Amino acid sequence: MRHRNLGGAGLTGPESAPLGATIGAMLDHEEKFLFKEEILHLANSVAEPGILDNVEDLLTDVITSPRFDSEVFTLERSLQVMLGPRAGTTLVGLLTVAPEVFEEVADVHIPAEVHERLVAWRARFGLAIDNALNFLNNPDGIQGHNFATQIAHVEDRRVLQGRLTMVRYNNEPQFFVADASVFLGLVADIMERLGPYLETDAVDAETITRLKDAVAMVDRRTTTRS
Repeated sequence: MRHRNLGGAGLTGPESAPLGATIGAMLDHEEKFLFKEEILHLANSVAEPGILDNVEDLLTDVITSPRFDSEVFTLERSLQVMLGPRAGTTLVGLLTVAPEVFEEVADVHIPAEVHERLVAWRARFGLAIDNALNFLNNPDGIQGHNFATQIAHVEDRRVLQGRLTMVRYNNEPQFFVADASVFLGLVADIMERLGPYLETDAVDAETITRLKDAVAMVDRRTTTRS
């Protein structure tokens, strides 16, 4: 099973369920129709002038970052913020999908510039991102983790960020830094995907209490006061 994350600034974490779309190597008639619908939605999402350049800048920043693996951890989430949840997930799928499936894009009537960029992005970024995602989504290789918070100054404003450190079997730490909203989105994704498969004794009472208290605290801290 291939796990998708969220990036860039895009994971997935060590959870057992995928966070993004996985497109199979072979598509039946219904799957092909749905796939084309996703491509059309993505094309519409990048139609605004400058969006294609912005996405390419993000992908380039991720690939050239000295913390490349760490940046890939939140790539999908960053693309979802930029393009919308549906389009962001579709783009990650296109970047890492098998070549024979990607060829289906040629059958979809989308602007030539968008098609050219998608093909170029897959060739330029796809293999590296796919390898990084597979590496990061190997829970057996993670020996420990630590989470901390920090304040960053971005464009003259203060931004709360999370810093997740994972230590792998070779004692090499991986750092994942992202805005608080990205990590909270990740937590929501993980809970939504684990929830349907949980059994009665899967989670202890103390953890349930902690989760409830944490959600209540986030709600209190973010509720607009009248």
